[in-house]
Amino acid sequence: MTSQDSISAAVARLAQAQETRVPCAPVRDLIGTDDLAAAYAVQQGLVQGRLERGAVVVGRKIGATSKAVQDQLGVDQPDFGYLLDVMDVSSDDPISMRTLLQPRVEGEVAFRLARDIDDDEITLEAVRDAVDVALPALEIVDSRIADWAIGFTDTVADNASSGLFVVGTDGRTLEELEPRDVTMSLEINGEERSAGTGAACLGDPLEALRWLAVQAQRFGDPLRAGALILSGALGPFVPFAPGDRVVATISGFAPLSVTFEE
Repeated sequence: MTSQDSISAAVARLAQAQETRVPCAPVRDLIGTDDLAAAYAVQQGLVQGRLERGAVVVGRKIGATSKAVQDQLGVDQPDFGYLLDVMDVSSDDPISMRTLLQPRVEGEVAFRLARDIDDDEITLEAVRDAVDVALPALEIVDSRIADWAIGFTDTVADNASSGLFVVGTDGRTLEELEPRDVTMSLEINGEERSAGTGAACLGDPLEALRWLAVQAQRFGDPLRAGALILSGALGPFVPFAPGDRVVATISGFAPLSVTFEE
């Protein structure tokens, strides 16, 4: 088992990288490559530090749900992290990059929950029933680890390589929209840079939500009513630069567009 000292050292390394905007070495030298409990303990330590500085948890994000992103990251399974209010830049345009280190952007379907998901058996039907609305979203993923040279425990520890997020106001009920059937095109400055479908996200974004609900309950922190869930990328993530205009067009929703500045 990974020692508490090693977990604390990993938290300190990642927190320093976040604060200084200087990427750090991977943390797998401290927590290993297979100890997921240790990786999530580091994640909890990082999140707790931000909560103590005034941030508030507003939901969760699911990472590495598409084969394209798994290939980009060199991992073979999904993970999850926490969304904090300070990560929400939905009302900002342009969006400041001052807190980011090595950002990438991806298009996703988000869900707002109408009820807790704490059923004895968490089925796809139970998850569907818990969704209030689906929303278009952009996730600005980021890594505190230099050159994105991450293994699975590194990205888990680093709050699932989270950065910022943008969620549109153009919500749809699941009677109006079937998440697995959507298509996504992401353009930067008018050029398509990424494309995908709802089926690329673990076969169905609702299946990704079901996976998350199971994991959340297993970790003793079930998904609650009102939570925002980013269900995972529908296509490869792509880099961007200050001044870029990013537009995600997800079928069934109005296009979601933002500009970034230094």
